[in-house]
Amino acid sequence: MFAVDGLQPDHFVFACLVKACGRLGATRLGKQVHARFMLSPFVDDDVVKSSLVDMYAKYGLPDNARSVFDSIKLKDSVSWTAMLYAYARSGRKEDALEIFKGSPVKNLFLWTALISGLVQSGNGVQAFYLFIEMRREGVDIVDPLVLSSIVGACANLAMLELGKQIHGLVVALGYESCLFISNALVDMYAKCSDIVAAKYVFERMKRKDVVSWTSIIVGTAQHGRAEEALVLYDELILAGLKPSEVTFMELIYACSHAGLVKKGRQLFKSMTEDYGIRPSLQHYTCLLDLLSRSGHLDEAENLIRAMPFEPDEPTWAALLSACKNHGNTEMGIRVSNHLLSLKLEDPSTYILLSNAYASASMWQHVSKVRKLMALMEVKKQPGYSAIEFGKESQAFYAGETSHPLKDQIFGLLKDLDVEMRRRGYVPNTSYVLHDMETASEG
Repeated sequence: MFAVDGLQPDHFVFACLVKACGRLGATRLGKQVHARFMLSPFVDDDVVKSSLVDMYAKYGLPDNARSVFDSIKLKDSVSWTAMLYAYARSGRKEDALEIFKGSPVKNLFLWTALISGLVQSGNGVQAFYLFIEMRREGVDIVDPLVLSSIVGACANLAMLELGKQIHGLVVALGYESCLFISNALVDMYAKCSDIVAAKYVFERMKRKDVVSWTSIIVGTAQHGRAEEALVLYDELILAGLKPSEVTFMELIYACSHAGLVKKGRQLFKSMTEDYGIRPSLQHYTCLLDLLSRSGHLDEAENLIRAMPFEPDEPTWAALLSACKNHGNTEMGIRVSNHLLSLKLEDPSTYILLSNAYASASMWQHVSKVRKLMALMEVKKQPGYSAIEFGKESQAFYAGETSHPLKDQIFGLLKDLDVEMRRRGYVPNTSYVLHDMETASEG
């Protein structure tokens, strides 16, 4: 791969190649460059090794990164930061904290690597505690990247009040005009269900990129404002920007929940024909949901069979659920038979199958589903709902009998049921699932 013209790469070329491989995510090529570097006269160059640590961190290969890191004789802040980030973004908190404690210099960039890595690996709560510790240590935030990460943690955890406090800090530090901070704030407010605040931040932005537009479109779409999301999409196009894969996915999702079948089809077609975006499985899933919800079941089934991806269990289960909702027993049985030939993992799929066969009085198949479920030792996970009350969070599980306020809760539910029936409400029991353990076998 080298020396086509007889020249050999030096340490500078190796460092550049390693950085390029890391940015491109070219894992195989990066390992080849690493191997070639190990055979070169520059094998002891610590700058190249630091670049290799960073490359493996971007690949999500912390053990490879650690192997190189341990071979560096004079470790600088770049290598310490890269190694810490490799552990943190891979979810290896203890290893990341060990590196952090061992680093001779704990500057803002090391803190940022630790906090942002933990946020990316889903450890947002611990990232918050570390951010607070960083503030107590008096670390000067001369770079706003750490703020963007902590705003992202607020978004992932749907912690609106904390998000507002971080927003206040952003303003106090003078970073409100920073594009990626503003984008993060729009996304945070949208995910925390404060779409008004999200729009306020968005409208005050002096410069907007496709991420800005996509964030507000996604937030608007997910709050059931399909028409408004489509208007924003038109404004994005007028601004001369190219919509992203996420933009189209969320717009089709919005069309699905608003019943805009024709518009959803147009967006899917425009994505491929006008913008050259190759649809992912998620795009097909959104279009499938649109067709299924609107009752275009034949088209939905044809779409599944025509996908350039192997349809998975959730895809077929979604179509089966739509068949039940629209009373298409014939297709429901056909889909059920196909699902039965797959290796199923989701307990809810078994329940869907049982009900589909029970609705068609195919009790022998119901029995078969029950036996398969028992054979695979599949257990239903209890459903739950959660609410925030002040600074506390309460989770309520289906069938729970140990809650201290159980009697008051059931008493209130009974009163609400009586009042609803008094006002004319009649429950629709046609979609009540047949319990797997009590389904009649005829």
